[in-house]
Amino acid sequence: MRIGIDARTILNPKEGEAIGSGHYTYQLLKNILELDKENEYVIFFDFRAREKDIQKFTKLNVRIVFYPFSDYRKYLPGAYNEILTASTLAKENLDVLHSTSPSSRIPSTYRGKIVVTFHDMAIYKIPECFPKTMVIRNKFSYRLMAKKADKIIAVSESIKKELDDEFKIGDKVEVIHGGLDERFFKEQEDGAGRILGKMGLDKKYILFLGTIEASKNITRVLQAFAQFKKKIIFQNKKNKDAKKFNYQLLLVGKRGWLVDDCIQLAKDLDIAKDIVFAGYVIGDELVPILKNAQFLVLPSLYEGFGMTVLESFATGLPVIASKLPSLEEIGRDAIYFVNPTDVNGIAEAMFEFSQSPELREEFRRKGLEISKEFNWRDVALKTIDVYNKIVS
Repeated sequence: MRIGIDARTILNPKEGEAIGSGHYTYQLLKNILELDKENEYVIFFDFRAREKDIQKFTKLNVRIVFYPFSDYRKYLPGAYNEILTASTLAKENLDVLHSTSPSSRIPSTYRGKIVVTFHDMAIYKIPECFPKTMVIRNKFSYRLMAKKADKIIAVSESIKKELDDEFKIGDKVEVIHGGLDERFFKEQEDGAGRILGKMGLDKKYILFLGTIEASKNITRVLQAFAQFKKKIIFQNKKNKDAKKFNYQLLLVGKRGWLVDDCIQLAKDLDIAKDIVFAGYVIGDELVPILKNAQFLVLPSLYEGFGMTVLESFATGLPVIASKLPSLEEIGRDAIYFVNPTDVNGIAEAMFEFSQSPELREEFRRKGLEISKEFNWRDVALKTIDVYNKIVS
């Protein structure tokens, strides 16, 4: 079998590509190529791919192809995709083509077998959280890809239901949960102090991990932290021996749409000195950040899967998160669930976690057990099975 995989999402997230789908593509490719030595693979990149990422996929059964003239895509996006991309794909004589994100659109003229992975349906569920141009563009791409695909991989049962509700295609959707990188399970190496110090962390810290954008509910995270701070200060006033407010809120993630509004809100709430906007953090630094946090707070308005929750589980970090179908699906009873629109409820959950090591330990233990169920090897094997079903 000759299998094509669109790897255009494997880019430096600072350049503007989606982090989640890029991470998925990278791990899927890495594990498929380690397991499958029989099939041929054609991996498609464009000019923004990092050289070190391309080299990692150099194998005897792998051919790497660059889309031609990809610099011109920003000027002629339709023509580029429909003519140049279609021509490149046709030359490879593929049995299956896997697009690892519906945003990486396959030309409408392409007639080969197609697999598409859907990571979320946020633009349909919470369109108000995204720029209008993005919503229009992605809705067109999502609908086209859902229609063209011979098989769709949904990363959660929740997304499968949302796909069927929107496109009525449940019969061709298979659910394959994402996996966990082994590095999240490893013991912490020296150097955590240097990493935390570089970020300006000198107190106990609460972690938010995700793109700094409206869909992640950052405004309410900041408002809840401000209330949490008031609760701690009020409690300390009753105890003369208590220390002053000894917490920071660390926000780790790519700066997205309306991030400047969040920075201004922190100033307006008089918590700016307690907030660290760390930006995007490279993989090697993420594990110590997770392992040394007090707990994760993730009151998102929408999640398609919840990789951040699983990564926290694997590092032993207790989690406060929104009561959403996808998070209930993977987290079960290992998440302290909150209503994402209830600022008081989020603040109270943060306060409860801060006051009870026993409560944090209970959720830490449950999360660690669940995290062992998710690995990329299984994801790769199940995905190869999907390829086989299409061509059989």
